Order: sequence, then C-alpha cells, then structure tokens
Amino acid sequence: MKKSILITVAALAALSLTACGGGSSETTVASTEAASSAEKADDGETKEEKEAEKPEAPAELKKIVVGASPAPHAEILRAAADVLAEKGYELDIKEYVDYIQPNLALESGDLDANYFQHLPYLESFNEENNTKLVSAAAIHYEPFGIYAGKTASLDKLADGARVAVPNDTTNEARALLLLEAQGLIKLKEGADLTVTKNDIVENPKNLDLYEVEAAQIPRVVEDVDIAVINGNYAIEAGFKVSEALAAEDSESIAATTYGNVLAVREGHENDEAIQALVEALTSDEVKAYIESTYDGAVVPLF
Repeated sequence: MKKSILITVAALAALSLTACGGGSSETTVASTEAASSAEKADDGETKEEKEAEKPEAPAELKKIVVGASPAPHAEILRAAADVLAEKGYELDIKEYVDYIQPNLALESGDLDANYFQHLPYLESFNEENNTKLVSAAAIHYEPFGIYAGKTASLDKLADGARVAVPNDTTNEARALLLLEAQGLIKLKEGADLTVTKNDIVENPKNLDLYEVEAAQIPRVVEDVDIAVINGNYAIEAGFKVSEALAAEDSESIAATTYGNVLAVREGHENDEAIQALVEALTSDEVKAYIESTYDGAVVPLF
C-alpha cells in the first residue's frame, strides 16, 4: 500500500513538472510573437523592412586637383565648389604665387587643371617650354591698371620717370598697349600683342621701363613712379581698379584677348570631370559671386 502511494505521488509530481515546463515554453513563444507584433504595430514595419528601406550611402566625391593663383582664381574656385559637389566632384585647390610652376605641374600630371593665366600667355609658355597645354574654357578677364607710386598722376610724370612693367612677353605687350592708350608712348604701326619695348617709336617723356616679374610688381610700387600691374596681383596686394590712374577699356584689344582660361593637358578638354568644372565655373552662382566681390576688377566672360 505504501509503495502504491509513493508511485502515485511520484507520478503526480512528474506530471506537475511537465506541465510547468510546457507552460513556460508556450509563454516565451507567445511573448516573442507579441513583441514582434507590437514593434510592427508601432510603425507598420518590421526590422527587416526598415533595413531594406535605408537610403544608400552617398557616393564618394571624385577629386579634381586644380592649381590657381590665390586671388581671384582660388577664391572663384572656392565659390564654385558647392556647385561642383552637386555634380559629384570635390575640388582640391593648390595655390601658386608665380606663373611658371602651375604650368609645369599641370604638364607633369600633378594637377588636373590650372586657372591663373590668359590664352596668349599659355600659348607663349607652350612655345618656350615645349609643353602641350590647352584652354578648356575662358572664364573671366582682369583689367590691367596703372597705379601710382612716387607720382600721384599721369599728368605729373617727370622726364625719365621710372615705370614698372611685367617682364614676360605677353604681359609686357599688354602694359605697353595700356601706356600707349594714355598717350605716354607710341608703338610702331600695327602694334599687336607681340610688341616689346623695342617697338616703341616715340617716348616723349623718356620713360624708363623697369621690367619686373609680374608677381613682384606690387612690391616695388613705392620704388617707381608708376606701375602697370596684372589684375590678379593687384587684387592680392589690395589695389583697386577704381583707384587706378588708368585701366584697360572693356572693348580694348587686350581686354577682349586676355580672358583667363581653365587650362588642361591637350586631349583632356572634354573629360567629364573637366566639363563639370567648366559648368560650375560658368554657373549663375559664380557669376553673382564675381560681380558682387571684385567691384569691376574681375569681369565674367559668360
């Protein structure tokens, strides 16, 4: 009898344990399903659906390395950067303070493009250095100006007055044409953008032309009577075209010829990246920036 009772008690205990275990398992499954349903009910989407709908990470911007003089070229490039980013490109701007290194760097492939020079200078550089660089687009021109040094006005220039002019072929020609336009010298008949000081046929004031590397002219202004300065170097040095003793007329041969260009290696003018850069530089946003920033010292050609 005792043995029978013990067997019965053991059986009831085992049944009780089995029931508890089964109940626990069912509760766990139910809770998981309920949580999943609640999560979906909150926003109508499962975790898997959310993952599937996540936007793709933005594509990495492709880099374009461009050499430029600090002002205004690098400034204009920075103004174009946001427009260019929308086209999928990032600008890496390398600044130069001379006219030679950015062309050599472009020719060697260290740069994708440069932006600092006008076409006549580029063509002259190619001829003298056996390089093959071309213009992808003309962006703007910068009027040359005559600025006061020791002499405050052109009318007061003394006999033998010293005049600083750029020493490279194309920019010196431009300076000479501007001096001629002011009646200070007379060049040979048919003078064009290849003239040198040897082509002066009349010099009534016996002006002493002091040839200086273009970037250095702002530094010697106080040592000469007047100086003819490239637009970009005048801007960098704080000179304003509005304060110049004289400046190129917008319809002069120089102004219409000396548009500053985006230069690239020959054969790369139509590269997708270069065309995107041209479009950014000639955008409405960049035009507005130029016109509001430089007070006539930089004039858009688009």
